[in-house]
Amino acid sequence: MPTTKELLTSVQVARFVAQGFLRLDAVVPQELNEEAIATLSSGLPEVPYGTPLFRAFPEDTFIPCMLALPAVAGAVESLVGPDPTVDHHAVHIRQPHEGIAQDLHADAIIDVRPDAFDIQLMYYPHEVTPEMGGTLSVPGSHLRRINETDIGRVQNLRGQTRLTCPAGTIVVVHHGIWHSGRRNDTARQRYMYKIRLNPTVPQVGLWDTSDLHDPAVTAELGVSLPWYEWATGRLEVYNRALLWRALTGDDTFDIEYWITRAGNRPALRRNA
Repeated sequence: MPTTKELLTSVQVARFVAQGFLRLDAVVPQELNEEAIATLSSGLPEVPYGTPLFRAFPEDTFIPCMLALPAVAGAVESLVGPDPTVDHHAVHIRQPHEGIAQDLHADAIIDVRPDAFDIQLMYYPHEVTPEMGGTLSVPGSHLRRINETDIGRVQNLRGQTRLTCPAGTIVVVHHGIWHSGRRNDTARQRYMYKIRLNPTVPQVGLWDTSDLHDPAVTAELGVSLPWYEWATGRLEVYNRALLWRALTGDDTFDIEYWITRAGNRPALRRNA
């Protein structure tokens, strides 16, 4: 099995910054999926907050094997660096014909860090069909900061996605994305394993930056999403550009002159 990390490209990271998630379809091999289902059925031990990822799990479990897959290891390093810590992990099981779904929410308390973010890996060890519910998420919602179920009363938003995927799929999400687990209308349990990772190094230029100046990067960062209104959509693009400045270390990057205009403080320059 290949072990070389597959770092993300600048275009992929820009897409993550704009939409708040990255899909790795069928990246986990079937034998590891089967091991994962057997393990998840019996539950997982807790990991103390802040445990370094490299020593959080026994080597004979499926988790380190999954995280060592080149595409997974590359995505993790590209977004949070080489030595993240484990915030927490959990097994989410949707029971057959459960009849209920989660409210739309973002995980944990409101998090307004402008220059850092955590990622969550959502791993689906078996195929997820439309009838199994899947995880609903709202692309591009991650920089619209909310506190847990502030938007729980919302039932549907334009452009929302309800995950269907092949076995072995991992979705890497920004910690702020709005999401909810949908009800399972089949006779089979639905499993999802989630792990949240915290960066321990500055999140600057961690990916393959050879395509940093590709015009497709700015195109990804400027994309409009269906639930945006015209004016508020511009604010989302503004916040993406701010995050891109932080991730690249380039404080001159801008889209439509918005950050430059808002940051124009002549009095500060005069007093410097």
